[in-house]
Amino acid sequence: MVRLGMFLGDRYEILEKIGSGGMSEVYRARDHRLNRDVAVKVLKQEFNSDRSFIGKFRTEAHAAACLSHPNIVHVFDVGDEEDIHYIVMELVEGITLKTYISRKGKLEIRETIGIAMQVAQGIEAAHEQHIVHRDIKPQNIIISRDGKVKVTDFGIAKAATNETITSSTMGSVHYISPEQARGGYCDERSDIYSLGITMYEMLTGRVPFEGDSAVSVALLHIQGEMVSPRQYEPMIPVSLEKIVLKCTQKKPEMRYRTVTELIENLKRALMTPDEDFVRMNGVNSNGPTRVMSQDEVNQIRSGAAAGGARRDPELSDEDYDRYYDDEEEEARYQLDYDEEEDMLFDDDDDEEEEEGRKSDKIYAIVGIAVAVVIVLLALFIMGKTFGWFDFSGGKENKSETVTEEESVGTEVAMPNLLGKTLDQAEKELEPLDLELRLSYSESGEFEDGQIMEQEFPEGTPVKRHTVVKVTVSKGSTETKVPDDLIGMTREQALKALRDAGLEAEFDEIFSDTVEEGKVAKVSPGLGTAATIGDKVTVYLSKGEETKTTTVPKLLGKTEARAKQELTDAKLSVGSVTQDYSDDYEEGEVMSQTIQGGSTVEEGTEVGFVVSRGKKDTTVALPDVLGWSEADAIARITQAGLVPSPQYVFSDTVAEGVVAEMEHDPGRKLEAGTSVEIYVSKGPRPTEAPTTQAPTEPEPVDPGPENPAPENPEPTQAPADPNGGGENLPDVQL
Repeated sequence: MVRLGMFLGDRYEILEKIGSGGMSEVYRARDHRLNRDVAVKVLKQEFNSDRSFIGKFRTEAHAAACLSHPNIVHVFDVGDEEDIHYIVMELVEGITLKTYISRKGKLEIRETIGIAMQVAQGIEAAHEQHIVHRDIKPQNIIISRDGKVKVTDFGIAKAATNETITSSTMGSVHYISPEQARGGYCDERSDIYSLGITMYEMLTGRVPFEGDSAVSVALLHIQGEMVSPRQYEPMIPVSLEKIVLKCTQKKPEMRYRTVTELIENLKRALMTPDEDFVRMNGVNSNGPTRVMSQDEVNQIRSGAAAGGARRDPELSDEDYDRYYDDEEEEARYQLDYDEEEDMLFDDDDDEEEEEGRKSDKIYAIVGIAVAVVIVLLALFIMGKTFGWFDFSGGKENKSETVTEEESVGTEVAMPNLLGKTLDQAEKELEPLDLELRLSYSESGEFEDGQIMEQEFPEGTPVKRHTVVKVTVSKGSTETKVPDDLIGMTREQALKALRDAGLEAEFDEIFSDTVEEGKVAKVSPGLGTAATIGDKVTVYLSKGEETKTTTVPKLLGKTEARAKQELTDAKLSVGSVTQDYSDDYEEGEVMSQTIQGGSTVEEGTEVGFVVSRGKKDTTVALPDVLGWSEADAIARITQAGLVPSPQYVFSDTVAEGVVAEMEHDPGRKLEAGTSVEIYVSKGPRPTEAPTTQAPTEPEPVDPGPENPAPENPEPTQAPADPNGGGENLPDVQL
């Protein structure tokens, strides 16, 4: 079993688990020889019982290791250790194309073409080495953080169970070519079909064929009509539409003959997308001819006679059924062994399977016999060398000594190694010609580095040169969360947890006290007891959170109440001023700088104005009676009133002095009111009487019409000014 911290091949240190598939698990490891991180794909324990599967696994992994291209995930190494079978691959930090499509829904035209060209270039490199991928799909395409597209899982077969091994189609059902679905011959054009389905999904966000089961989807690939991608997305240019349709033709001869032709069309579509330059191939007899081998002919005949599905003549009986669980999201380096019971083959293959098993048994028996012969021959040679088989009478006097030497040379007593370190054990076993084979496990009894179990008990006779299996303690399974993680960087926290035997999961939270990007919190808490292998959630700080609050409505509230409500809302009290108001009583808030109900950051300053009540606009009329005119005008003007002087005669008030006012002094008047003041002109002047001379009557011309009176009366004499004229009227001088 793979454990964190162990070494594979004395070279690859297992650091953390980063993915899991149906039949494998993927770990991040450190290649200490080349000082780099790699991905180690380990076959699950339950699939180790079939030797033919292990052989297929290693053979095809070695074939994939021969590929070297920037758009292919490199396979560096293949190995096994005890019951662990593993492949060492390039570590690519990124996400699968399937995940990328799920996040974006569908991709843009230029982005689709760019990704498809990189995938096609990787497939082209494989086809040049005569390797057919057989499982092109978004789950097997990785987009790295720098935008590089890489194809993974080249030529990895899949098994239905660890008991039944049959020949089957290769590839996931939603992307499988019709010839693969039939179980027929597949070649490079099968990969082109799967790439066409992948481009269809990139452009539309969906696969062209859906069904209730894997079999129904496979039948749609064989018989169903594909809806043109432009019906789902009218913006797809005609050139790209035709490229997809040509890739996904039912008949292989109607598709692109090589990936190179496809790449040329993709480049042209990138430059002139609206040009209709793609020419669809017709079905004719002029296509490329492939000479069939006699084995293929015989297999086709046997398949036709049995009425079963045709099998790929290039696939051996050790090829495995694939599962079709495309609903489950696959990990970054998943071997893509999907788990589904649906298979596209009849039970007729069971007979072939049984024959294969019988052949395996025969080969195994022959192998064992050869091995026994080799061992006996080796023993004979060693016996002759050391004189084990020398029974001549010339050595009778040494019979006892020879017997003892034979005993010493063949078997030794197993010492007690429990509790000893590896150095101590090796020194003790060295004179006994015994070797150690190590495994590791946790122990609460033995310290780290001490041997906790040994294969043979103490005193057991064992042959020299025997490899003794011992289990070395990794220490107690109990550990604790480091108590100094707060404030560490991500890398520092990861190393500290690994040193404590714990796995880290990272998340983010806001923190007012911890710098952004550093550890702000862990769960379980610091110093908490844990078991080796437990996961600890590490929360990295995102910095201070921008917290908001709602501004309270302060209008009509007292100053003290307004300040309290601002404090309760985590706001700062700004400037507080006063002013007159006709609407709010004295002491009430009449306005605020930020409207109530607004959302602002915590700590924002909010000022307000407190009412001084209604402003009194009346003024008291000052008493200016007896003041000079100038002083009275100045005083009334100063009081906010408008003086209006009027002039009158007064026998009692000196001239130029205010004798009277329009209103009583002290009366309240609106500011700006006109106020009349009466200024004395002094006493009224006295006027002398005047005498008017009498008017003489005009003489009348006597005539017939106006006869003169006969006895005219004398005219009255004027009065004597000194007397005698008391009843005459006064005359104005």
